Amino acid sequence: MKREEVCEVTCVDEEKVARLQASIDDDKMDRMAVMFKGLADKSRMKVLQALASEGEICVCDASHLLGASTASTSHHLRYLRKLGLVKYRKEGKLVYYSLEDSHVEDMIKLAGAHQQEITDRETEESVMEA
Repeated sequence: MKREEVCEVTCVDEEKVARLQASIDDDKMDRMAVMFKGLADKSRMKVLQALASEGEICVCDASHLLGASTASTSHHLRYLRKLGLVKYRKEGKLVYYSLEDSHVEDMIKLAGAHQQEITDRETEESVMEA
């Protein structure tokens, strides 16, 4: 860790810390951490991005998108459903998945926009260094 990234003296704002401790629910933080852990997988993020883009895809399409078996893809989709990020519907012999709600869509789109900003910033910095 760089020295410039750490306070050089200890100075705690007790009121602020107490306010934060009272407002932060540890159980909620645990559930959020599990949700983000579930998102920390390239295959699951691809599926979520596809769902944010298309609205709904069947397991077969998701499997082809990932270049993975139907069983492996189904495992990812079940995990995302368990986390409350996707829902499914069955139509005849096909199963279609979609995002659970607009909050999930917002998270995926915001993550993409944020990543694009980082990429743009890195590109600008490398151009200025050249």
